[in-house]
Amino acid sequence: MAAFFCCSTFYPKDTRIIMTTSLMNTYGTRALTLVKGEACRVWDIDGKEYLDALSGIAVCGLGHAHPAIAKAISEQASTLVHTSNLYNLPVQQQAGDDLCAASGMDQVFFSNSGAEANEAALKIARKYGNDKGISAPTVITMNGSFHGRTMATLSATGNTKVKQGFTPLVEGFVHVPFNDVAAVESLGTNQNIVAILVEPIQGEGGIRVPADDYLNELRRICDQHDWLLMVDEIQTGNGRTGHHFAHHASGIKPDVLTTAKGLGNGLPVGACLTAGAANNVLQPGNHGSTYGGNPIACAAVSAVIDTFAKEHIIEGVREKSAYLEVGFKKALQDKKTVKEYRQKGFMIGIELEHDCADLVAKAADKGLLINVTAGNVIRLLPPLIMSKTEIDTTIKIIAALID
Repeated sequence: MAAFFCCSTFYPKDTRIIMTTSLMNTYGTRALTLVKGEACRVWDIDGKEYLDALSGIAVCGLGHAHPAIAKAISEQASTLVHTSNLYNLPVQQQAGDDLCAASGMDQVFFSNSGAEANEAALKIARKYGNDKGISAPTVITMNGSFHGRTMATLSATGNTKVKQGFTPLVEGFVHVPFNDVAAVESLGTNQNIVAILVEPIQGEGGIRVPADDYLNELRRICDQHDWLLMVDEIQTGNGRTGHHFAHHASGIKPDVLTTAKGLGNGLPVGACLTAGAANNVLQPGNHGSTYGGNPIACAAVSAVIDTFAKEHIIEGVREKSAYLEVGFKKALQDKKTVKEYRQKGFMIGIELEHDCADLVAKAADKGLLINVTAGNVIRLLPPLIMSKTEIDTTIKIIAALID
């Protein structure tokens, strides 16, 4: 198979140069050129095979080129690609029904990305506050959070580094420490607060897992003050933690839920869902999207949810995440440079005592795709279909790299 992908015939040497010249340099130097994927593996332009332990940053939960998703996309592409949201689309209604059933929410607005989904959530919070006569509605977000790179979601993000160079930021946010209930409670007298926006687990922040009752406490506070609880499940949703959505483990129901990444298994699609007090806050003319909820993306959403059920994906994540944890803790127990091991389902963070960005390239040399976030945290977001044999390979390579 590698010989088939070693395709100078299809990608001549000079094409590799052309690939990089017209693109804005917003991602820095990209050492690998990937041309094909299948299940948990991808191949580069030279035919080298890699085990993908990042799955497109938590996007391809069902792996690359999953037959059911590819079929749904292909069939829809040959039927209807786009009409805009001026018309009813049965495939969009079906995707909405499927997603509401899977999440337990009531209504959904489809967007093109996670940042757009969070933009919709923030507009709901603003409108909710204005409808109550609050002239400066303010949203509580957490230090170390990441909610997107648009101006509003960047302002909501609790990471100073990613905001540098983009002032003035959008007003209406107050940041408190993550996993600190008392800090949230201290803002109870602020009459401008209308909502809390929180990740169940901070992904970009280094796989930070809060106390088991954290979301329950935030739900209690929101109920007490008539605030909206808005849960950002862009990265934690769609089976990643062993539940369809991470907040399901807490038994709470948010007023707003945002998701994307694994929702379309690679198709650009996001969703902002509402329940309770957040239902019907947005009215005709308040929000919209030309491409949001387009037929191809919606066909992918329904196919993903259907595949989850048919292939028992979430049950598999729960079983294999325990296998992952046992394997990693055994392999890392004598590694003195490991500061902390953090995991929830198929979200793994290995915090080292020192910066380790160089391990990304070293892992690729060994045929493994990983990520480093927060400077010193090895972040793994494997496809949810990763086998135990592939898990063993991942653990072995990571342990050797740390050595």
